[in-house]
Amino acid sequence: MKAINRREFNTIALGAAGLGLAGSLRPGLASAQGLKELIVAEPVHQVGYLPLYVAIAKGYFKDEGLAVQVLTVESGAGHTNAVLTHQAFAFIGGPEHNAFAKAKGAEVRAIVNCVNRGNVYLVAVKGQSPKDRNFAAYMKGKRFATWFYGGTPNSISRYLLAEWGLDAKTDVVLTESGPSAILAAMKTRNADVACITEPQLTQGIRQGIWDEPFFNVPKELGDYTYSTLNVLKETIDNDPKTCAGFVKAMMRGMKLTYENPKEAIEIARKEFPTMALEDLTATVDRAFADELWSRDGKMAPQAWATGQKVVQKAGLLKIDVPFKDVIDTRFAGV
Repeated sequence: MKAINRREFNTIALGAAGLGLAGSLRPGLASAQGLKELIVAEPVHQVGYLPLYVAIAKGYFKDEGLAVQVLTVESGAGHTNAVLTHQAFAFIGGPEHNAFAKAKGAEVRAIVNCVNRGNVYLVAVKGQSPKDRNFAAYMKGKRFATWFYGGTPNSISRYLLAEWGLDAKTDVVLTESGPSAILAAMKTRNADVACITEPQLTQGIRQGIWDEPFFNVPKELGDYTYSTLNVLKETIDNDPKTCAGFVKAMMRGMKLTYENPKEAIEIARKEFPTMALEDLTATVDRAFADELWSRDGKMAPQAWATGQKVVQKAGLLKIDVPFKDVIDTRFAGV
């Protein structure tokens, strides 16, 4: 398989998403080293996915005969479409995307957990955070910057507005973009409130753009299948050995992250070489404090119930989708 960079993959995957083309990339080809090459599509490159990067850096996938490459597709559903069009073996993201796919006739399943809490935070322009928990009154009329429509952070933003009795179309000015654009909008005072994640969260605090979050989603919503590794059901049926090896490697990555935070941070430094060490350390410390990552890769029905409630209240999912129709526990357990 030809090595491609993230920018090249963006073009290929987004073309596939828009035109319905399968393209020339195929997950699961054999490399020159005898390893099966797999592509994992991510919606953004972030420290939140550190256990995946740890598993790659430590050679856990190679131990299972796999060569995993992570490629970023920064658009709402581009990472999902990369799997649906056979451009990637798996995508990392919320299993609600599996529910969306099922509603359109496709079968996708989460096979292992990674981020077990909602990995976003609400921040306000520095000095303008709410003074109490009357979020409905505070948010009304605000310019609210969030992620692309269809992504989990966007769903959480819409869910919270609905929980507070606000209409996303009329009660706030909602702008939807990528994390870098959100940071810029807040910095130039073109947004009042933002839904953000790390590392932009810590960077914004250190740059004096905003204060600490006024709404901590990981703590407020609790266990939540926020980012799982998701594959086509046909992949599970046709190649369970590869799926089992992939899950085993991911579980080892989570174990190392929790048992040896210093080594995990060193791996993160190589993954994010331009990030200031103090920002990176603060980012990882926040992840541990908020119990962001799954410890064992398991996915509980209640965690999916929370995820489903979010997208339903946000208006993105109109039907109930059973746990077994979006999550397969045969490899990681429950």
